[in-house]
Amino acid sequence: MPDTPLNQLHAPTVSPRPSACPGLWRIVSARDGGICRIKLPGGLLLADQADAVAGAAERFAAGVIEATNRGNLQIRGIGADHSGLIDSLLAAGLGPRDAASDDVRNLMLSPLAGHDPAMVLDVRPLGEQILSLLQGTPRFHQLSAKFAVQLDGGEGLAMLEHPHDLWLSAMRLDQRTWLAFGLAGCPGDGQVLGAVPVEQGLALVRAVLERFLDLANPDQARMRQLLAGYPVARFIAGLGLDLRRDAAVLGWRREAGNSPWLGALAQRHGMALGVAPPLGRLTADMLRGAARVARECGDGSLRLSPWQSLMLTGIAATRIAQAQRTLSALGLLCHDHEPLARVVACTGASGCAKAHGETKTDAVTLAALLPTGAPASVHLSGCSRSCAVAHVAPATLLARSPGRYDLYLRDAQLPGFGALRATDLTLNEAGAMLALPTEHLDD
Repeated sequence: MPDTPLNQLHAPTVSPRPSACPGLWRIVSARDGGICRIKLPGGLLLADQADAVAGAAERFAAGVIEATNRGNLQIRGIGADHSGLIDSLLAAGLGPRDAASDDVRNLMLSPLAGHDPAMVLDVRPLGEQILSLLQGTPRFHQLSAKFAVQLDGGEGLAMLEHPHDLWLSAMRLDQRTWLAFGLAGCPGDGQVLGAVPVEQGLALVRAVLERFLDLANPDQARMRQLLAGYPVARFIAGLGLDLRRDAAVLGWRREAGNSPWLGALAQRHGMALGVAPPLGRLTADMLRGAARVARECGDGSLRLSPWQSLMLTGIAATRIAQAQRTLSALGLLCHDHEPLARVVACTGASGCAKAHGETKTDAVTLAALLPTGAPASVHLSGCSRSCAVAHVAPATLLARSPGRYDLYLRDAQLPGFGALRATDLTLNEAGAMLALPTEHLDD
């Protein structure tokens, strides 16, 4: 039987369910045109696929490509030819040939999964099994487009603060590898609910998803919504698995990752190089250039990270400096001391009707006012939805009107962005406050 032509794969008979979340098959309108989100398997993007994304962004959109905070890519400013865009991306192997499978491909791995010398487990084979389970099980297509799973292999480079509906983290106990897990949280919050041997990891994921769908009503799209009114103990008791829940498991805590996400990092074979597009936004030339460096200096792949950055792997130590020079010349950030590495910002009012300020433009101004500090330590958000950051940043500037912001500092005891420290600040005033030591911000 001949293959179905690509232009028939998304004919009117195929109708992705309504959602505000963009996907490959579902292009969502914004002020600056349509948005298409490309969900990458474990963040992996091959060099040829990067070229395809760059070409599609130029041909069918305004050439703007964004790295997202869950290790994916999205194209902005898409014009009228949605079918042409979708066909070109599917031809590059960047999505499933079934619209119903696209929404559920929400699995986060470390950008150095399988490469990080600190890892407890190479989680890539299990990650592939989980993606196959999500894509190939029609019942799981009922899950929300936001329902997300994290698989943590114990890497030194790992995002441990993003909340997920289900997270699994590799651990060693009794000379054996286990997967600790939690619900509606993240590995960094310490709320371990149990563990299974690594061989039962896929069965655990299946059981959790089936139990969630058995229990959730239409208004409970996320695990946190279900567990707000349903006891966690009853949920896990109904999984039908022999869970290990002794003190060694329930008292286990995931050690914080300590690897930087910008610059050169050691990996098991060769070196890795982390680079970031300024404020998460790539041009087609940047993406093509990164793909070229990946081919010439590395293993031919790029890995998107939850820090809105790229990781190039398999680079010989003797070629790191050359790769950095080339990527820096393209406009990518290669070092954590660069001013724009300190800030992250959402799209802003030019692209989003909900934003109260031009956050990306303001972020450029603010970056020049800040002292050297931790990368991405200041978050500019155009509204309370916090689209640019899935966790709470150390400092958040929430836009209230063009050029005016309220300042929040992260506080584990408070919900949302944290403690409100000042209101209605100009960028100069915000920069001056953020330059002060934290203990003086209450003065």
